[in-house]
Amino acid sequence: MQTFDTVIILLYFAVLIGAGIIGSTKAKTSEDFTLAGRNLGMFMYLGCLSAVILGGAATIGTTKLGYQFGISGIWFVSMIGLGIILLGTIFIKKIDSLKVTTISELLGKRYKSETRLLSAIVASIYTLMIAVTQVIGMGTIINVLLGWSLTTSMLVGGGIVLFYTILGGMWSVTVTDIIQFIVMTVGIFFIMVPMSLSKVDGLGNLLTKLPDSHLDFTGIGYQQIFQYFLLFALGMVVSQDIWQRVFTAKSSKIARNGSIFAGVYSFAYAIAGSIIGMCAFIVLPSLDNPQNTFAEMALTILPTGILGLVLASVCSALMSTASGSLLASSTLITNDILKQYFMKSPTDKQMIKASRLTTLVIGLIAITFSIWIQDVLVALDVAYAILSGAIFIPLVMTFFWKRATPNSGFYAILISTVVVLAGLFIEGLTATNPILYGMSAGLVSIVGISLFTAPISTEFDTPFDEDVALDDVEEGRKQA
Repeated sequence: MQTFDTVIILLYFAVLIGAGIIGSTKAKTSEDFTLAGRNLGMFMYLGCLSAVILGGAATIGTTKLGYQFGISGIWFVSMIGLGIILLGTIFIKKIDSLKVTTISELLGKRYKSETRLLSAIVASIYTLMIAVTQVIGMGTIINVLLGWSLTTSMLVGGGIVLFYTILGGMWSVTVTDIIQFIVMTVGIFFIMVPMSLSKVDGLGNLLTKLPDSHLDFTGIGYQQIFQYFLLFALGMVVSQDIWQRVFTAKSSKIARNGSIFAGVYSFAYAIAGSIIGMCAFIVLPSLDNPQNTFAEMALTILPTGILGLVLASVCSALMSTASGSLLASSTLITNDILKQYFMKSPTDKQMIKASRLTTLVIGLIAITFSIWIQDVLVALDVAYAILSGAIFIPLVMTFFWKRATPNSGFYAILISTVVVLAGLFIEGLTATNPILYGMSAGLVSIVGISLFTAPISTEFDTPFDEDVALDDVEEGRKQA
């Protein structure tokens, strides 16, 4: 890579830091810090949501899968898009009307209060692991580009994200996300895909040179496709970093429509990433590490100047998800653990200080884990396995099964978490079965406990009808 490309990337990093400083001036209250004041319009909401769901794993992972499996590499990110559409069409209206800050806060109100603590721990582990995947991705890109060691590359990339996230919270993340959304859209769709196809002499020539297995939409295997559905389509519905973006929308209509548009954008992104990977299969047939597919392809086909812009677009995708995930994990810990158990009637100033300190600690842990794991897709599998296996069933029951009792939700999450972790330990970190074991254990637990124990009060059997407020339900339970 030429010096000019390096300068472009470093300038881009400087712009993000500057944008983060600007965003910090808007973080006047704790709600500003965590939810950008719940005041984003359609464009900003769409940009932020798309930027957070399409991070390092989406870009690096999809090109890697495209290289290895061809067009069936689309299933990974397509399931993310499906999950966002499910969230937008089925859940957002209910979620938006509740005016909560975290998924744990909602579960704590629906079930017993200890559920809030337990689900916060589980969800914060998930968001931490999402941040880990992004730091790994940044390290991979910087390592290939600048020749630094992978450890040094992760420290630099993770440190930049941590800096601007601590400064202004969601406002800093929002400002940087809009920049990153524009840059990654231009870099992937208008530069990388056309030039990759040009390098292989067009789409028609690509299709004739690829083996038949690379043109099979199910070549990756039905089991793998089903695993992606469990991990990502269901995981998106119960993901705190996604919920936190939903809460920033100015209205439920913006939240709903923006989520659907972001899902469609994800489908397009999946196709683009797979095409780049398939082109790399022809251009670079002997890659030692398929995880470096995107970076190596960019170094091979792009001229000076354009290369710097495209690689900045990859860093954009990585940094967007990393910052959102760090903030989500910090919000869970601050709002649902520190505030509830260690801080008595904190002021907004105290909450912002606690959020910044927690973000710093979470960021340092994420960087440490990244250096230890060093594989994007493995880290992502672990994150979504814990989330989908332990949280999805209790959350769905929250909205669609009125008979669920407070104790049932708590014990369902506890039992499911233990089952998922045990399954991952026994069968391996990339196994699908532990997710099914966890969801089955959660369903049996929540139904069994609810049917064999009496509800607290029949007066509040319909807590999640649209005309019943959560706070009224909680107050009714206390009186009962």
